[in-house]
Amino acid sequence: MTNAEPVVKNGSSGLTVSDIIDQHPMTGFQIWTMVLGGLVLVMDGFSTQTIGALALPVSASTRIPVSTFGPIFSASLFGYMLAALAMGPIADRWGRKWPIIFSTFTVAVFSIVTARATSFNELMVFRFLTGLGIGGAIPNVVALASEYAPKRLLSVLVAILFCGIPLGSMLCGLVSSAMLSTWGWQWVFYVGGIVPTVLSLVLIFALPESVQFMVVRGRDSRKITKLLARISPENAAAPAGFSAAAQQKVHEGVPVRQLFTEGRSAGTILLWIPNFMNLLLMYFLISWLPTLLTESGMSVSAGVVAISFYNFGGVVGSFVEGWLINRFGACLILPAEFGLCALFIGSLAAVSGSFTLVIAIAFILGFQVTGAQAGLNVSSARFYPTSIRATGVGWSLGIGRVGSVVGPLVAGHLRSAGWKPLQILLSGATAGLCALIAILMSNRTHGLPTPYGRQ
Repeated sequence: MTNAEPVVKNGSSGLTVSDIIDQHPMTGFQIWTMVLGGLVLVMDGFSTQTIGALALPVSASTRIPVSTFGPIFSASLFGYMLAALAMGPIADRWGRKWPIIFSTFTVAVFSIVTARATSFNELMVFRFLTGLGIGGAIPNVVALASEYAPKRLLSVLVAILFCGIPLGSMLCGLVSSAMLSTWGWQWVFYVGGIVPTVLSLVLIFALPESVQFMVVRGRDSRKITKLLARISPENAAAPAGFSAAAQQKVHEGVPVRQLFTEGRSAGTILLWIPNFMNLLLMYFLISWLPTLLTESGMSVSAGVVAISFYNFGGVVGSFVEGWLINRFGACLILPAEFGLCALFIGSLAAVSGSFTLVIAIAFILGFQVTGAQAGLNVSSARFYPTSIRATGVGWSLGIGRVGSVVGPLVAGHLRSAGWKPLQILLSGATAGLCALIAILMSNRTHGLPTPYGRQ
């Protein structure tokens, strides 16, 4: 599907913002914008992982039974879901920059506050509020990055950007291992708060607004000219009155409704289903994998190392996902990843007696699950036009976060019901199969726009 793009008229000629971005090599300004977005995602990944990596020491310190941690795990994911659903439409109306800054600062504040929690209710509330910040940042980072990326590099850059989430999760595991014995679990949360506090201050001065959004919304043409000049220096000498007009229709009213217009209904639903299933599986593994492996006979530190290798696999998977999609198409890569994921997940607990095999399979699962999520995010960013992109990405992730809430809760319930780690992990394979079926169905929607085409 080809979406009409915002037009910037310079004298007698009309160029879309995408034309200007596509016709020039990536500049330092664009790369710096991507780096800032990536740093936001690193800290979001760090904050997401903290409670899963620290469940056992937090339980021992607060005397909250670890078997009751399912709602605590899910609280931040529920907050993420609500923020992703709400902040996308807000960003499509008011812009991407300030929602990202506000969300990053929210993560910072409530990460620090979580370190002072002493009860089940406090942990659950603080994790929920942390999740609001994480959920508000991610879809807007995706939208902003995709609107500064040339089309030829969009898949690669957005996928690489998502290396930040597993990289942050991996760093959380390493920081936790290094700090637990000397500083205590509280300091892991302090690190997860202090760093994004500094980052949010940097973003105020260094993060630009989306120039494509500004054109669509008819914002100050002088600011548009100034931003475009940092991408295409010749525009700095453009005649005065460098006007902004929109070939792309500005969607007024409820942005969510526009996800189901102009032939997008089937594509939207078939984006939501794999997002739901994949994020269910991702957070099921992130939240419970260290505990399940420990209960299978591994040490606590070995479980933390395994989840670090899972996240390292996610970094590698995200890094290469965009190239794979550009080369082979999402319609081939994503089904292959979900099929292999379903195959490998059940084998994880079965080989818990071998540390080498466990970390190898954890790495492969991280590559597949997190790589597939990067691919789904690329598909969302490419499928929706600028005027509803943050809403489209946000709702895809928000619906997916319903799965991320359900995953840890279901795993906790199965564990409380006496299921063995192998049985619990095997149950996760069904999510991968459901995602596989949805994408295969999308490939058969003849005559309708699909989010998984080569584009």
